[in-house]
Amino acid sequence: MFLIGRTFKQTPVIQMKPIHTHLTILLVLLSLGRASLSAADFRLASALSDHMVLQREKPVAVWGWADEGESVTVAFAGQSKSATAGTDGKWSLKLEALAASEESRTLVVTGKDGHKIEVKDVLVGEVWLGSGQSNMAMTVAGCYHFDDEKALAKFPLIRHFRESSGPAEKPQAEGKGAWQICTPDTVGGFSAALYFFGREIHREVGVPVGLINTSVGGTPIESWVAGEVQSSDPETKANYDTRLDTFLKFDPAQAPALHQKQIAIWKAASEKAKANGTPFVVPAPKDPLAMHKLKGGPAGLFNGKVVNLVPYTLRGMLWYQGEGNASSNPGLYHKQLTQLVTSWRTLWQDEVPFAWVQLPNYTAPGEGWPRVRESMLKTLALPKTGMAITIDLGDSKDIHPKNKQDVGKRLSYWALGTVYGKNVPAISGPLPAGSTINGNSITVLFKHTNGGLKSITGGPLTGFQIAGADQQWKPAEAKIVGETVVVSSAEVAQPLALRYAWKDWPDYSLANGAGLPASPFRTDDWPVPAVKN
Repeated sequence: MFLIGRTFKQTPVIQMKPIHTHLTILLVLLSLGRASLSAADFRLASALSDHMVLQREKPVAVWGWADEGESVTVAFAGQSKSATAGTDGKWSLKLEALAASEESRTLVVTGKDGHKIEVKDVLVGEVWLGSGQSNMAMTVAGCYHFDDEKALAKFPLIRHFRESSGPAEKPQAEGKGAWQICTPDTVGGFSAALYFFGREIHREVGVPVGLINTSVGGTPIESWVAGEVQSSDPETKANYDTRLDTFLKFDPAQAPALHQKQIAIWKAASEKAKANGTPFVVPAPKDPLAMHKLKGGPAGLFNGKVVNLVPYTLRGMLWYQGEGNASSNPGLYHKQLTQLVTSWRTLWQDEVPFAWVQLPNYTAPGEGWPRVRESMLKTLALPKTGMAITIDLGDSKDIHPKNKQDVGKRLSYWALGTVYGKNVPAISGPLPAGSTINGNSITVLFKHTNGGLKSITGGPLTGFQIAGADQQWKPAEAKIVGETVVVSSAEVAQPLALRYAWKDWPDYSLANGAGLPASPFRTDDWPVPAVKN
């Protein structure tokens, strides 16, 4: 069984059905190709193309298509390996593990009757896959200090591959995209989070870095998980079935009227907020037809933009998404993120390191954002996972905060410290590791306190709330005692639970010696009000 594990407060373990079983069909589908191929169809997967970076120190997958029964030979770095195309025309093989190399070399693929492919300017180093929605898709050109970043972007050993396929109803064996070398002229189109992460890896590890970007703005996690996997659990199946039904019933002819209705509602909410003198940061609704085509149905982007990248050899994966699920059943996100991590690892047949970006501070209705942050915190129970805490990097008026430099750096701290064994200030901000009730106070133990807990401002800790049996939350005083924080309130004589930074745009004050902020959390499991859109 796949076990999600226990949270710091010792909540019951959630059990999931084996994901391997539900991916068997997908693995079979991946082997499917065209029944008959012409000479023009002697080809490699799109990601195996000029300027690519191959993963060092692991057997390297190479695959493509040829005529049925055709013997194909791959030659690279003094190696020569052969495979035979199956009845579907597909072949695959693995090169033996390669040492990192900055040398520009050519990978040569040959077959019968003069069939030949040359992949030029191939490097060997570290390869990471990044996926998610608009904050992963956000380019360097959209970030702070772009002119400065552009001028500095002279890193020919950093390469970026943008997977450009669209959604699909069924798993697709082939994709689209091209590798680009990092230069001042190209960096503007790179995923910012990936680039700033990869830049740190390149600087600290000293090898070429390949960044594979498969992300689409405005997408929920349901778009990125196989339908078979979502159907493997009763709760996620119900959600999947609902989303699929909505997708199938979508009528393009009704899209203009629907959009007008959405805009009218949005304008009314905006005017009401203005009249009340309250901030209104909800983005204007996007064209439903355009979003329908962009996202596809549930599992659509998994089918169209993930499956075709298998089995490209990777060091690890990064995920930057959650906004798309904060307003719709956010309590389900823990299961969904667990499904995504475990199923992608199963698909690649490799338990690669996997990290994600926790949702930042943002002004949003309801408690959807705190609950998604909580789900991300819980999912750290999975092995070889990490999380960049960004509760201090948000923008109250923009769901796309422009400081992606620090996002990439915090992801790199985790990778450098855990994957590469480098000395870093800290691999994470403080995370709750247990709590005890002591009379009129609650003590919370933290891990990742590197250099000791501290107040970000240097003043009293803020952002803590405490509640008793009446479940009425009261502001609380909090004091640092070693690796713990002791929380109490004069208004709560017998506390049962506490919360920290439990708002869309919360007070946050707690950090470790490295200056990284603590994750929002709660010790209770009391019902949370439904999200109000």
